[in-house]
Amino acid sequence: MKVLKFRDLNVEDRLRLFFEGSLDRQPALERELESFLQTLEKHSDQWTPDIVEGKRRRKYSRAAVWKTLEEERDAYGSIIEFRRTALPALLLTLALRSSREPPTLDISLDVQPLSFFAEAERCNQLVDMVRDWASHYPVTHASAHSMADDQLSGAPNFGRDDETTRRDGFDKVYEVFWLNVFGPRLVETVGRERMLSTPAHRVDALPNGSILLVTWPTATDFASEEARKAQARALVHLRPDLDFGTVLGTLRERSALLAPVAPHFHPDVAPILARAVEGFAISERQRKIAELNAWQPPEPEEWRPADAALPTDVENPARILEHYGYLAERLVALLHSNVPSIFKATPESLTDIDIYFWSEDFPKTRLREVIDEHAVPAVGAYLGEALVRNLGGRWIPRQKLEEAQVLVGNRIWFPFVRAHRYMRSRQSLLDYSLTQLYRVAERHRS
Repeated sequence: MKVLKFRDLNVEDRLRLFFEGSLDRQPALERELESFLQTLEKHSDQWTPDIVEGKRRRKYSRAAVWKTLEEERDAYGSIIEFRRTALPALLLTLALRSSREPPTLDISLDVQPLSFFAEAERCNQLVDMVRDWASHYPVTHASAHSMADDQLSGAPNFGRDDETTRRDGFDKVYEVFWLNVFGPRLVETVGRERMLSTPAHRVDALPNGSILLVTWPTATDFASEEARKAQARALVHLRPDLDFGTVLGTLRERSALLAPVAPHFHPDVAPILARAVEGFAISERQRKIAELNAWQPPEPEEWRPADAALPTDVENPARILEHYGYLAERLVALLHSNVPSIFKATPESLTDIDIYFWSEDFPKTRLREVIDEHAVPAVGAYLGEALVRNLGGRWIPRQKLEEAQVLVGNRIWFPFVRAHRYMRSRQSLLDYSLTQLYRVAERHRS
């Protein structure tokens, strides 16, 4: 049973829901969760989980849920996950916090892609699900919204330090999301009549004194101009101290930051940058694409014309070539678990290596002496071997590694010099990427 993991999919925005409800002080587990599961199964049209995970992975069933919760139980409670094996991807984390007073049911839900909720009926099903949960498990505040826009909103701190946030939580209306549930205390703070009269797509009074509010018919359209106006109107209504024009301006700025930007990366490094942008938070991604569209890597300088090649100065070239192979194998040994393609020494392998080192921020997270003594020689040798194997290159061995050359066509290349520059910083991994040097060498091999 292979479940969908967000990291294995094309990175897209998600619908993200946070819900923390109170339980009876002495809950009978199955009785308390029966409502949760029944509501989930009833309203999760086409995104119902089919896997439940704890220490083991099981096909979803009520019995599997009870078994997994029991296996995961400790002094603090139980935490389990629900997933799917088909699109849309799902991660629903259920945490029973039995050690709290009162005990709580924490729900974190991610569904990808957000575009799955483009239909009003599907959104209504989700809203009804949250309404039923909030009616059964009283909340202080619950919300569902675009993950990207949630990140831009400043949630959950909203400008406060971590200690204050943990102490106070959502103690006033800091933001209005696409879907909101305000608990009785927040309703009292704002004023029940004022909250019920909020200009919004849907405003429901719940039996326990909470109020559910939905700003717009569909979650997918949260960044449209009309949806932003509705969001601003609702927030300013609940927070009369705020100015509508200022709030709307902030929301428009967030929409602009999330507007799709088409990638136009420099072709020599496009394979790296297309994957590197996935390492940034979804809220930052479009801005990073724009920045990387404008960025131009420096032209490789680690070459000379073929007629300027340094002659070999070693007595036993075969032994030195064997040493270069040994150094390259050390890189394979270091990275094979994280970069399986490294065994092939192809152009794609070089890109995978670039991405791994960049994602790990390798030059910063490893000791400098270890990098210079071990990583730089291994990277240089591997790069040289890739030029030899794929481009018909030929090593010209030298006593000093930095002078070792690979002849490809009418140029000689200095792979160890490139590796030294490459391993200086995270930015240098892009400025002096293995991928770029290989592509330039490929163009000049004839």
